Amino acid sequence: MRVLMFGWEFPPHISGGLGTACFGLTRGLSYISGLQVLFVVPKAFGDEEQQGISLIGANQVPVKHRKLNLKHFSRKLDYIEVGSRMMPYTDPDEYFRIEKSKKEKGAFEFVQTDEAGQIPFTGTYGANLLKEIHDYALVANVIAQDYSFDLIHAHDWLTYPAGIAAKEATGKPLVIHVHATDFDRSGGSVNPVVFDIEKRGMEAADKIIAVSNLTRRTVIEKYGIDAEKVVTVYNAVEPLEKKDKPAFQKGTNEKVVTFLGRITMQKGPEYFVEAAHRVLQKNRNVRFVMAGSGDMMHKMVRRAAQLKIMDKFHFTGFLRGEEVFSMLAMSDLYVMPSVSEPFGISPLEAMQSNVPVLISHQSGVAEILTYAIKTNFWDVDAMADAIYGVLHYPALSEMFVKYGKKEVDALKWEKSALDVKMVYDSVLNEFY
Repeated sequence: MRVLMFGWEFPPHISGGLGTACFGLTRGLSYISGLQVLFVVPKAFGDEEQQGISLIGANQVPVKHRKLNLKHFSRKLDYIEVGSRMMPYTDPDEYFRIEKSKKEKGAFEFVQTDEAGQIPFTGTYGANLLKEIHDYALVANVIAQDYSFDLIHAHDWLTYPAGIAAKEATGKPLVIHVHATDFDRSGGSVNPVVFDIEKRGMEAADKIIAVSNLTRRTVIEKYGIDAEKVVTVYNAVEPLEKKDKPAFQKGTNEKVVTFLGRITMQKGPEYFVEAAHRVLQKNRNVRFVMAGSGDMMHKMVRRAAQLKIMDKFHFTGFLRGEEVFSMLAMSDLYVMPSVSEPFGISPLEAMQSNVPVLISHQSGVAEILTYAIKTNFWDVDAMADAIYGVLHYPALSEMFVKYGKKEVDALKWEKSALDVKMVYDSVLNEFY
């Protein structure tokens, strides 16, 4: 079985859990005999951590003078003519041909490329994100024509147009993987453009994989998708590599409580700050760390200053790779107070690092963890009480560390990959 898989990021070039999950799943799939994955990202940097898969960047694919068929996200094109927008460098015949084609609506679409006929991508989440999503779909149509595969798998809303374009080019079945929805990211105030892309992707898919039952319910209830079409496959966590490292020294006798993630509304950072304030009113021998970046960071700094806890509260900025595990090595408790978390891999990484975790009931990972403390994200008093209890009762902390480590070590990507393979098999059995 050959799978054409579309993602938006891949380690080491990641900004959150999406790239981590894609890497873990593709690594798990690589162990399945007879299954091959061609993983596509908008921009390949050349240093991606490939294990048992082939990875290409859409930025490396020439699209000049290629016939495309994009009915769903763009009008049907007889062909796409790709060239520079630098009009002074065209000859008169070329200029008049371009101008004529512009008047013939639906006949041509012009996309800027480099001298090799390739579309440049940043592969990030910048101001041109929607344009890059559209261009990614154009290239996906070309890739689908050039490679042999049995099934298409698209990760998250950014790649749904690419998945649909590949399906339209070949007629092959499409599986989409919902890692989050805009209801999670926005708290319910959805962006209509994003919602439309998500809904079209869900409707076009032959099967939908959700990362938790929480996310599955959102897909069914908020997007009106048939429940039979949506299945849950939980994420897992990469095993920690055993390396010879010197013992890590925290540098303080104070307890450390860590929030590690995007500082956005979805992650509930304000509840962490308020809980920290309550704990510090009872015990000043604690330091709180907010590790990450996001649009609410300055607001959180101001709130911590208003509460007069900045001497015990630290903002590290975005952490990656070994920095994450160094931070966890300093921590006595990890807190994820997410308002709406489709899954949440970071608590699993904390448990691997022998750190007890406190998570919200509103997170998908809460569905599969027994040895994690759980509170509602909005219940700041319960959160503060739980933090105080873990820090002050060593036996409680040790119990969560011991059994939590065993629990998380059993969550393997190989198992998730086998569940995904079962989805592939069901789709292909229905399709052919």
